[in-house]
Amino acid sequence: MATTTSIRLLVAEDVPQVSQHVRNLLSIQSQVKLLEVFTDGSKVVEATRQLRPDVVMVDLLLQGKVKGPQLIEKLRDSGLDIPVVVLTVPQHPLARDPNRGIDAVLTLPFSGFELVNTLAHVMTDRQSRASGACRVVSVFSPKGGVGKTTIAFNLAVSLSQLGVSTALLDGSLQYGDLRALLKVPDDVPSILDLPTDRVQESDLRDVMWRDPAGIDILLAPPRVEMAEMVTVRDVEKTISILRRLYQAVVIDTPTVLSEVTLAFLDACDVILSIVTYDFTTIHNTVAVGEAFASIGYTAEKVHYLVNRADSSGGISRDELARALGRRPDFEVVSDGRLVVQANNEGMPFVVASPEAAVSRDVRRVAATIAGRTAGAPVRH
Repeated sequence: MATTTSIRLLVAEDVPQVSQHVRNLLSIQSQVKLLEVFTDGSKVVEATRQLRPDVVMVDLLLQGKVKGPQLIEKLRDSGLDIPVVVLTVPQHPLARDPNRGIDAVLTLPFSGFELVNTLAHVMTDRQSRASGACRVVSVFSPKGGVGKTTIAFNLAVSLSQLGVSTALLDGSLQYGDLRALLKVPDDVPSILDLPTDRVQESDLRDVMWRDPAGIDILLAPPRVEMAEMVTVRDVEKTISILRRLYQAVVIDTPTVLSEVTLAFLDACDVILSIVTYDFTTIHNTVAVGEAFASIGYTAEKVHYLVNRADSSGGISRDELARALGRRPDFEVVSDGRLVVQANNEGMPFVVASPEAAVSRDVRRVAATIAGRTAGAPVRH
């Protein structure tokens, strides 16, 4: 999410005087970026999916096919999990009610200070509630072959070993990397077995695969062509429910920045970007980092993990840090024999050999993410 210095705002307002008032207030400050003002409420939910604002502001008295109260309800049920600030007038008082999708209320007329302060407050409140309830981590790399799926699996198991109730989501929807790694039969349910309209907690529990290592896994579809059946809305609704059920959610994401991949990345608290001492991987990671910055992901959201950190291939730590623009947050050493054997047996190496250096490194990552340690455990 954005910090209070870069709040991305989308507004649903059909009264020109009010929208101009908001524009004027925001034109003299730098904390809020106004993405768009929509006069037609029927376009707002889809625009929210596309533009990925941090906050949506809705006029309670919005007219048209989709009126203000209907739009608030649609945003609440969309699974986007974006805070909503409702504009109203003294004649139509309204109380804050997060259960109804109303995170804050602004009553006209209001000052620029009140506007910015309200937006900052709902952002801070949403961030604190999200981080307190659940940590969602997307394990990502813009290049295959870097150990992304193996790290995701062992990270999830390590979090579980810390006493954190953990779910692992196989976001590699086309090839089902976790399904292959764990040798799960094709007839085991996947994300496609969830209802397409309203996903309930009971529905989710019915399709989760319970791994012997102690984590629940939501698997990808069993066949390549089925991946197209999973929509952005499915992803958003599913992660929203996983947040309520677990203390941590680890997502093994695809390597391609598709709309579905962005939905995974938008919904998470931490992007754990896997990089190795390989020029192509570093080049792709830098390019994606620039894309992340343009989207609005903060430096605090993107963490870099150097896998096989003891296999530098002639590239120094300083060279890698210069390319990334900062020191990596984590390092995990290589142990080809252990990792390959554990993967072939479908079990986590942190369980197969807990005292191995690679296992200790992954547990340090898990402990930091779970808030059990201070700072990143990179060795210099």
